[in-house]
Amino acid sequence: MFSEAFKSFLATSASICTVLQFLAGTLVCRKYIINGTTGDTSGFAFVTCLMSCSFWLRYGWMINDFFIIIVNLFGVLLQLGYIAIYTLYCIKKTIILRQFLSAVLFIAIVYSWSIVEEDRSLATEHVGILSCGFTILFFASPLTMLAHVIKHKSADSLPFPVIISSLVVSCQWFAYGVLRDDPYLQLPNFLGCVLSAFQLSLFVIYPSKKNGEVRLV
Repeated sequence: MFSEAFKSFLATSASICTVLQFLAGTLVCRKYIINGTTGDTSGFAFVTCLMSCSFWLRYGWMINDFFIIIVNLFGVLLQLGYIAIYTLYCIKKTIILRQFLSAVLFIAIVYSWSIVEEDRSLATEHVGILSCGFTILFFASPLTMLAHVIKHKSADSLPFPVIISSLVVSCQWFAYGVLRDDPYLQLPNFLGCVLSAFQLSLFVIYPSKKNGEVRLV
């Protein structure tokens, strides 16, 4: 009884923190709107997060987990909005549009296959693996700017709100995965903890050049 109550509490807490993590993207988009440009930042994180949320949404539906369904449905809707804003203010629109269309096509193929596949356990396993893979890709996506960070010795181009929220959320979902004995929840979130901690360390190694403060957005 206590175990189930704690599991529900942890899932609720993780869901709320995940929603806040998704909303951290509004700070990044606000910067784009104020500056009138996306600058040298990449929109790849939004695309990978869209794919991650889409696959987790399908996975949650297949295992009948209410918390996973609700939080990732919200995430999908938000990421679509973020991608629209990024596309509006970026210079090289063809790159983000190509990434977005490729993501939508792949999501549609996986959804279609998971629906028609008669072996439900096999379909659930494959969707779970894809969910794991794209979650790890999302956590690692800010590292696409690693070469830029090292070259300029500044972590200003990294999305601090996204990274710090990723650390908190991945720790909670990892714990939830342990309680559910679900390896598809455990593996990506454990790696998410490690990758997020590494990215945060870059803010210490290469602090902001503006007034010696860590840049939040």
